[in-house]
Amino acid sequence: MNFRRGRARDEPEINLIPLIDILIVVLIFLFLTTTYSRFAELQINLPEAAATKSTERPEVLSVAVDSSGKYAINGAAVPFGNTQNFALKLREAAKGVKEPVIAISADAAATHQSVINVMESARLAGYSHISFTTQTKR
Repeated sequence: MNFRRGRARDEPEINLIPLIDILIVVLIFLFLTTTYSRFAELQINLPEAAATKSTERPEVLSVAVDSSGKYAINGAAVPFGNTQNFALKLREAAKGVKEPVIAISADAAATHQSVINVMESARLAGYSHISFTTQTKR
């Protein structure tokens, strides 16, 4: 006995809308959690060298400037007449050293012009290595 003879057989149906919804959610999740790295720098390979640390320390001329505009080179007070005379004093203090480092120790209340005077004198003397000394706050 076949009771289903007159009935049409229903075809199984796959509903694609929930599948598409799940795929969209997965794609959104991947878009939000993926990190994209972009290289904005140049990719370069630096050359290699094998060198030892220099045992020679550069000659340092310490130039001090106080708040009242007085100058000292290596602890000895030096009057500042003009930049050319001070350049001569720097050359004398260097004692023939070709390229000493000029370390400027200026008081916090010293004028900007007094520091510029030392820098200009160092330039006139032919010294291009200038550094400034500081201290940490207490």
